[in-house]
Amino acid sequence: MSRAYPVPAGQLERETEVRKSRFIARVAPVHSRDDVRALVSQAWADHPDARHVCWAYQVGPPGSAAEAAMNDDGEPSGTAGKPILNVIQYKDMGDVAVIVIRYFGGIKLGAGGLVRAYAGAAESVLSAVGRVVNQPMEEVIVELPFAMEQPLRHWCEQHGADPAQASYGEGVTMRVQLPEAAIGPLVAFCEANQLNYHYGKAGG
Repeated sequence: MSRAYPVPAGQLERETEVRKSRFIARVAPVHSRDDVRALVSQAWADHPDARHVCWAYQVGPPGSAAEAAMNDDGEPSGTAGKPILNVIQYKDMGDVAVIVIRYFGGIKLGAGGLVRAYAGAAESVLSAVGRVVNQPMEEVIVELPFAMEQPLRHWCEQHGADPAQASYGEGVTMRVQLPEAAIGPLVAFCEANQLNYHYGKAGG
């Protein structure tokens, strides 16, 4: 069973300066590598004169991410992407990307200085962004007569459930996606109204 975990509540940007170099850190929720590519492209579009756009991300629960990657974008190996990813992992957050845009200030920072600067930039934005809990969704398939469709949709509104898909034949077959905690109440609703139900693919 998948578990709930914190994710960024939205996008946020913070800027820090280290020995005249500007580090502009952005955090955003992501669900795939394509999301990260879009964020990096946007960073370059917003800052075409930047020297580097470094990043790291992880998708899935912290500690057991389904996907993670990092990029130093021309900085010495291990001095940018890895420190950013380390901070993401330390912050215990999933479905998150941090992009750090660097404007070179003319003073070389050295490997240790770069590690501290990129980690500090990531820390500043991850500490400031709000968090929400990603609730893993399960799926229950309900078979019901036409007269029960609106009562079921009303129940879904009250319980944070999504009547994601409905198909119509002699009756209605509805795929309901809902938080794990709402499965018991939905089963009770179905049994009280003599509706057939079974668990779908999202429920594992």
